[in-house]
Amino acid sequence: MPRVTEAYRLARRDEIVAAALRCFAAKGYQRTSMADIIDESGLSAGAIYGHFSGKKELFAAVAHRVLEARSGELQSKRAAGSAPLAPGEVIATLLEGMRREPFSHVIVQLWAEAVIDPEIRALVQSLLHRLRSTVRTNLAEWASAEPGRVDGDPEEWATRLAPVVLGLGPGFMIQRELVDDFDEQAYLAALPDALPH
Repeated sequence: MPRVTEAYRLARRDEIVAAALRCFAAKGYQRTSMADIIDESGLSAGAIYGHFSGKKELFAAVAHRVLEARSGELQSKRAAGSAPLAPGEVIATLLEGMRREPFSHVIVQLWAEAVIDPEIRALVQSLLHRLRSTVRTNLAEWASAEPGRVDGDPEEWATRLAPVVLGLGPGFMIQRELVDDFDEQAYLAALPDALPH
């Protein structure tokens, strides 16, 4: 029997994550079963469980993919410009990316689940810590390039401001899902003026 290459294994894993993302986007986290993901992927249960222990691990992989995409967008936008992104541009870029995710409504569901499920809480906390670190890095870069615009040491300032900037994300995502007349574009357009620039 031929050995499975690492490239093949990673491609199969990506295929499973993509199927899980489609299921979570269509049904939400709680209503998606492993059987749904197996059916959507077209693979056997053994193939799925050979890569993931269950739905929580699959959700973690989906969330990791979404977070990596947002980090990549920040890097691309930064590379395209001559100056670091201002705080409002950082959060607007992240939220603009989340708007394109078919899966973004599931994140709001997961926040609620995290309050009562310790495993999901640990997953959500881990993701938020990584996201806050990404935001903090971008803020520190901007603050270092704009020394007269911030109070004190740029690194300390970025550490203080990162949770505040990150806090604008849940406000956007909750209103987007629950408020019928929420103006997403107006919210995103206001972010650069609401934060130091």
